[in-house]
Amino acid sequence: MIARILLLILCLAFAGCATKGTTVVLLEDLDGSVGQVQVSTPAGTQHLSAAGHSTRVSDSSATPDALRTLDQKKIEREYGPVLQAMPTPPETFLLYFEFGRSELTAESKPVPPMIIEAITRRNSRDVRINGHSDTIGQREDNARLSLERAEGARDILIKEGIDPSIMQVFSHGEGNLLIPTADDTPEPRNRRVEVLVR
Repeated sequence: MIARILLLILCLAFAGCATKGTTVVLLEDLDGSVGQVQVSTPAGTQHLSAAGHSTRVSDSSATPDALRTLDQKKIEREYGPVLQAMPTPPETFLLYFEFGRSELTAESKPVPPMIIEAITRRNSRDVRINGHSDTIGQREDNARLSLERAEGARDILIKEGIDPSIMQVFSHGEGNLLIPTADDTPEPRNRRVEVLVR
């Protein structure tokens, strides 16, 4: 989950291991969803769209091999050490705000304890707090408001004992809308702060 919740495509590219070339395997996201990947060279393209889809390219001018589907056991057997070395994906939390203010909505008030629990459980030293707004009003005002929202979320965490040095605050204003809208459109889901706990 980032500003816009996009399908996370975990794609492993292995070059120069036991064989020459690159192998791409499409993996399932943690929530069970699967994205899509196109592996293209000047000689051809393979479209990977299901968990376990795999193709190999021997070099940059070769046609990608025919599509294969690897089962989970084969993926774990062949790529287990690489998968284990991958960093744990961040946990993402969304806080929503009242129109034109930096006050949490009633629905968002239970979320900060969940953020604190994740920071503690993961022993996190890297928390990113991204403030956002909808498109009502001037861009400059929305940038200021989204910064106030992000700083407010940070302050809630500080009051609960989270070390301020592990948190970074960013303002996106009306950029990176969760729900794309025209200018001057009220959209409650865009009035948010995203907290990423790594």
